[in-house]
Amino acid sequence: MESSLFESRLELVARERSGHTAVVEGDLLYVWGGYMSLDDDEVFLPSDEFWVYDLVQGAWQVFHMTGEVPPSMSGSCSCSLNGHMYIFGGCDDNGQTNQIYRVKLSGDHYAWTKVVHRVGSAPSPRDKLSCWVHKGRIIYFGGYGHKLVAEVDRRNRSFIVDDISEGVMWGWNNEVHMFDPTQSSWGQPQTHGRAPAPRAAQACAMLGNRGYICGGRVKETRKNDIHCLDLDSWMWSEIVPVSSVPVGRSWHSLTAASDSSLFLFGGLSVDCKPMSDGWVFDVETKTWGEVEHPFKNKPRLWHTACPGKDSDVIVFGGSCDYILLVDTGHCNDALVFQMAPYPLFRICEDYIAKNAREYDALRKQLPLLPPKLCASVRRRMSFYRPSKKQHTQVF
Repeated sequence: MESSLFESRLELVARERSGHTAVVEGDLLYVWGGYMSLDDDEVFLPSDEFWVYDLVQGAWQVFHMTGEVPPSMSGSCSCSLNGHMYIFGGCDDNGQTNQIYRVKLSGDHYAWTKVVHRVGSAPSPRDKLSCWVHKGRIIYFGGYGHKLVAEVDRRNRSFIVDDISEGVMWGWNNEVHMFDPTQSSWGQPQTHGRAPAPRAAQACAMLGNRGYICGGRVKETRKNDIHCLDLDSWMWSEIVPVSSVPVGRSWHSLTAASDSSLFLFGGLSVDCKPMSDGWVFDVETKTWGEVEHPFKNKPRLWHTACPGKDSDVIVFGGSCDYILLVDTGHCNDALVFQMAPYPLFRICEDYIAKNAREYDALRKQLPLLPPKLCASVRRRMSFYRPSKKQHTQVF
């Protein structure tokens, strides 16, 4: 009975989705929210579902969440901080929101808590924004949302108007807001230098004390610029590459690949084509270089990309088609990009796990390993089960 339950759990597969949010903590990928196609319509996924993927075993589990459950949304911004996943903003059936929620990423029960700030003012409602984590605080940038007409200073180019209706303006912004969970406080730091133009659906990543953003959309333009914000001095600077650059895009991802490099993947191009190209940007030499990989036939946009162990980048979900089309091709597979040579221990563990089922002599020697190592190898063997539907692809 126990074995049967274990087998069926390994066969569980997360729902297809785009516009979701995800974080990696340890060996686990946590996925929440987004939307999918159902009967020729686009529907938000249940907000009380929490999908957890074991990156070692290649196994999914789904949990029913309790507590102060947020509304079902897409376009929320998430991060991992002090063992919690925080989400902010997003778009639900009533439009953009500016609420913040958190859930503790441990145990076998997950409960949402709505975070109520005691100090400062929350940013205006928005979605498709970015965030960084620095010194225990969450720093948010940009996004698309709405403000009251009286709140918008037309002389200040921090908000570009897209539409106006009944005293409300919708548009793109380049604001920087900071949330301190320990103080439950919002603040808006005074930045210096030339800020990036307002935008949404940009990609962001963190290296050291600097937050980077790349591309994004404002009006009908999709950008390919790259900027960084020093999160100690609050100084903006644009990085001008000295090499050829990727084409402009939105709904792509940018992930730290090393201490000095960023990995860009996919997105929607200026001419609204889904892309599958991968690029590495070296922040020290200011050069872009295109990366060859086996996922060229898997375009992705509005997916998530998270840094994993050993410099892996885990891309999950997203759309393989233009998402403004009804019944678009949402995805539920995980693509693992290997951005650096693996340590010898991981190479050996993977080799044993992959071949132990095929070679009797190797399998029979497993009990001779130290107990902790033996358990680790057996756990990894689940990833290579021949009968399991392989929804993880590794480069």
